[in-house]
Parts: sequence; structure tokens; C-alpha cells
Amino acid sequence: MLKKIPIAQVQIGMFLHAAEGPWLKHALWTSRFLIKDEETLGRVRACGAKECWIDVSRGTDLTATQPAPQKETAPAPPTQRVVQRSMADELQNAASVLKRSKAAVNALFAEARMGNAVDTRACLPLVNDIVESIDSNAHALISLSRLKMADEYTYMHSVSVCALMVSLGRALELDDDTCRDAGMAGLLHDLGKAAMPQEIINKPGKLTDEEFTLIKSHPVRGHEMLLNSGVDNERVLDVCRHHHERIDGTGYPDKLPAEKLSLIARMSAVCDVYDAVTSNRPYKAGWDPAHSIAQMASWQGHFDQTVLQTFIKTIGIYPVGSLVRMASGKLGVVVEQNPKKLSAPKVKLFFSTKSGMPLAPKLVDLMDSHVTDKIVAREAPENWNFSYLNDLWAHHIP
Repeated sequence: MLKKIPIAQVQIGMFLHAAEGPWLKHALWTSRFLIKDEETLGRVRACGAKECWIDVSRGTDLTATQPAPQKETAPAPPTQRVVQRSMADELQNAASVLKRSKAAVNALFAEARMGNAVDTRACLPLVNDIVESIDSNAHALISLSRLKMADEYTYMHSVSVCALMVSLGRALELDDDTCRDAGMAGLLHDLGKAAMPQEIINKPGKLTDEEFTLIKSHPVRGHEMLLNSGVDNERVLDVCRHHHERIDGTGYPDKLPAEKLSLIARMSAVCDVYDAVTSNRPYKAGWDPAHSIAQMASWQGHFDQTVLQTFIKTIGIYPVGSLVRMASGKLGVVVEQNPKKLSAPKVKLFFSTKSGMPLAPKLVDLMDSHVTDKIVAREAPENWNFSYLNDLWAHHIP
């Protein structure tokens, strides 16, 4: 059970669920932990918040006797890493997270469109849920988010970039607070599109020069919205304004050269583009994940190469959902990654190019020493017109 109390009344033994106050103005917005010692207690009381929520089912209540300080105990880490789960086990939870995400981001954009200050504190539980799902199995949520419908793109793109940013942050070995900031930045990076005319956002054809110039103003508009809503987290503001900048200085809105681009801005450029090109849009079908990776790697001057290579390692050379051709002549769809060997994922074989006939779907782990087959090429799905590719890897979703 949650209870709101003044920050000055926090005691050792209490479980801090959330700190109240202007969002992102203190370091505890991402943290849920047991207050074990005087050092942690002092950090909580000095966080700048006036009130906080405690979970009395996981720690002592306000009326409970304060336990003796445990000076030898190290402060509790701000994030307790969850146990890794298989793709199949995490898919249901990821689907539930995405369902809640759609409603939350929809409401956020609706407030922004009406010119209201956005209450981004409502997004904090959502970011926590996404972090937990990514830590359980990053490929489940990231892969499912790619299945969004074209008319959901504006909202679900934000959720996808949030997940990609967290996953990339983990791969870059950033600390917990930075990873959560990266997730929140991904969630809010396109807020400025709420100020854009919806007929342009959803236009099925090519934009005119005037329309494209207007759309290119969304990073500045979003940055202004966040500032007007009281957001002062530099990482979040940085990503909102600079996710369309390029390493060669040709991006927008500020045409920043490489030396002035922060790491988190470089991360956002990669994550934003990957989700954009793999998603169905009103004016085009999404690219195959493996094709998208190959194309992004070929673009000169666009991305930080270290960040891009790390990103590729997080989602695989053949991301989940990729259609691949095997040495045996069979076709398969990638259903799960093997982190120890990116070229040997788990693949579900379902079609024979030799006979031109479907096969009974069979799951093959290419890391298994008994398996002699291997991937020899990626295949373009549009050349085959399989209507059930996503069903082959996402069949665990209720």
C-alpha cells in the first residue's frame, strides 16, 4: 500500500516508491528502494522534493519504530536488475506494457496538442515498466513495438525509441540513472509533433518543401514544450532538440558538428532512424530489420560508428523478424538472438525454395553443435509475399 508523507519524515527502514515535486528536478524520480542506512536517508531528504510516496507493504510505516542505522551496509542500488527471461516468456508481458504505453503516450500528446503543460510524471511508471521488460529480454518489447499500425506511428514510435534507448544504454554500460534518462528522452523526443498539423503528419504522399520545412521545426517546438512544462533534465532536453543532428554537421535544427554532439544525442539519432525505417508509415511500408541495419551502416556521415556498431550488437545482424535464406535452401524467420554469436540466432524454418512448398515450422538454434545448416543471406519479404511472417515469431502473444 502506498502512502504520501513529507520528505522530512522519511525514516530508515521505509521503502521509497517515488519522490514528489517538479518532475526530473531531483535524482530520485527513477528510484524505488529500501532506505537502509544514514547515507541513503540523507540523500533522500536532500533530493529537493517536498513529499514522497512510501510502500508500507515493503518497508516500515510512518508510525513504526525507526530501526538503528546500519552504517556498514552499502546504499541500495537504484535499480534491481530483473532475471533474464526467454523471448517466449517475456512476449506476453511486453505486449501488456505496449498496451499501457499506447494509452499513456496518447494522453500525453493530446494534452500537448491542446497547448497544456504536459504532466510527464505520469510517464515515470511507464519508463520503469519498459526498463524492466528490456532487462528481462530486450528483443521481446523491441520486436513487438515494430508491429505498430501506420496510424499508430506518432505515439508508438515514441515508445519504441524509449525501449531502444534503454537497450542501447545498457549495451554501452551506462549507469542506471542515465539509462532511465535515455528512456524518458526517447519517450519525449518527438513531443513537438503534437504541434504539427495532423494532415501533414499523416499525409500519404511526399511532403512539399513548405510542409517538410514545417515538420523540421518539431525538435525546437518539442524543446520549448518541455521547458514550458518545467522539465530541466539536460539529457531529455538534449535528445528532444538534437535527435535529427548528424555527425557530419548536416542535421537539424542546429547543424551541430560531431564534437558538439553528446553521447545521448548520438544514441537517439540511431534509435530514432531505426524505428522509423522499420515501421509502416502512411506513405510507405517498413523495411525489413536486417535490410534496415545494412542500409544504416552504409550511410556516411549520419551516425556515430561506435554507437551504431553497439546498437547492431544489441539487436543482432539479423534482428527478430528478419527473413533469411539457409544453406539448405530453406527459408526461416529469426525468432530470438544468441548474444554469444550474432550470426547464429534461433530461426524458425517454414519454407523450401527447392520444392517451392511450405514446411511444417521447425525451430532451429544455430548455436547448437548438432545443427549444420547456417544463414547465407537475408531475403526481402516483399519478394515472397508471405503474410504470416510475424505470426511465426510472435505466436506467444495472447
